Amino acid sequence: MLYSRPSNCMREASAVLSTPEERTALVKARALAIGFDLVGVAPAVQPPHLAAFRRWIADGCRAGMEYLARHAALRDHPERLLPGARSVIVVAMNYAVAGEKPAGPSQGEVARFARGLDYHQVIRSRLRLLAEELRRLAPEARCRATVDSAPIMERDFAQLAGLGWFGKNTTLVTDQFGSWVFLATLITTIELMPDIPEADSRCGLCRACIDACPTGALTAPYRLDARRCLSYWTIEHRGPFPKEVAEQIGNRVFGCDACQQACPYNRNASPSKHPEFQAIDDVHPLDLHRLIASAESDFQTIFARSPLLRTGWQRLRRNALAVLGRQRPQ
Repeated sequence: MLYSRPSNCMREASAVLSTPEERTALVKARALAIGFDLVGVAPAVQPPHLAAFRRWIADGCRAGMEYLARHAALRDHPERLLPGARSVIVVAMNYAVAGEKPAGPSQGEVARFARGLDYHQVIRSRLRLLAEELRRLAPEARCRATVDSAPIMERDFAQLAGLGWFGKNTTLVTDQFGSWVFLATLITTIELMPDIPEADSRCGLCRACIDACPTGALTAPYRLDARRCLSYWTIEHRGPFPKEVAEQIGNRVFGCDACQQACPYNRNASPSKHPEFQAIDDVHPLDLHRLIASAESDFQTIFARSPLLRTGWQRLRRNALAVLGRQRPQ
């Protein structure tokens, strides 16, 4: 998909944009024109939930994701990632495409975020364009783009930027798209006007997501224990499944959407307009017998542009065998 470049008039206008307000307005307009669904600005500050994140790490809730502990200190402040950082531009893209087919017998359910093209690639190309626009406005600007590629607390900065609030299932919930959004950031050394932060939460007394979790991974409101989470086990975990995990996997071959499907804010969320996130035929629903019979070279070809590639052939086959084991008549 092609995106328009700034016109000569815009370049000339950008040369006289000297205030943070003017720069911010143009950056936001360009972010939306490039293809992001939401955009906001947060100040480069210590994340509000940093202490809670440190406790979560200390309590072992990260499960086997040791990289979260190794790089924990880098989350202290955006300046750890970009010296001189002053602003964090936060963008979101809606990935909930309408009209997708459910998984049937001998098929596996793939979490919504992974049914289309790899979101890292889709979003990163747009962030590059946005960084170019910012440098046209301010040639002295230094930028760093992150799409799950650096240790930054995206949800904290999304809330500070007014994009949404924290759901009890720990996802960021937005007015327009519920929690079906990818988040990314563009950290910059340029001062921009920050948005009004969202409230911490609008969940009230609702606990639909907590009750829907098949493994009890949501041990309390706003607290997820990855040691119980099927998304962790089917995507991140290496090695065989414990018996209790294999018994609870259902038809989930990659990730789990149970807590998001139960959220009332997701029931009337606007569908995604991005064809890149439309389900790929060979990815969802996933033919489990075909996957098990495939060679690793076939896997690399089929999933070349899919998020499933990162899990790898052996782990995805392990997941498929576990799902088929649950589907087999007892």
